[in-house]
Amino acid sequence: MASKKASNKRQRGGQKSCSNVFSMFEQSQIQEFKEAFGCIDQDRDGVIKKQDLKETYAQLGKLNVKDEELDEMLNEGKGPINFTVFLSLFGEKLNGTDPEDTILAAFKLFDPNGTGFVNKDEFRRLLMNQADKFTAEEVDQAFAVAPIDPTGNIDYKSLCYIITHGDEKEES
Repeated sequence: MASKKASNKRQRGGQKSCSNVFSMFEQSQIQEFKEAFGCIDQDRDGVIKKQDLKETYAQLGKLNVKDEELDEMLNEGKGPINFTVFLSLFGEKLNGTDPEDTILAAFKLFDPNGTGFVNKDEFRRLLMNQADKFTAEEVDQAFAVAPIDPTGNIDYKSLCYIITHGDEKEES
């Protein structure tokens, strides 16, 4: 059985299987995605094609969408975009964070002594002044779920877990 799974994985080119995609979302989210899929699948054949996308854009008032742009969208599915593929594409986009070890390695750059903590105020300054430059509101949103101790240090190992696995407080 294991060899069959391995050969299936090789055939997919190492892609994640779509069969587990439904477990990534709550039932209400799946229903919303199903409604969105139905709106885009203009001809109701269960597959989103270029013509479906053109008609959807036209309904939204965008008439001059380039074929190349539509082809790029469709190619993200690496095959026909049925509902399961559609859902997996959104799952990748919504849950597409870097692996936990990659995020930890990034935080360790700001923790040369290996304490497992970074100073909240210093980290805020970096987030707002480097690279993609977060707004104060975006930093506040991130810090709302960050485990910060009374001395103002972020436990970045716990934060990495929250980023990659979700926050228990949000789910209850």
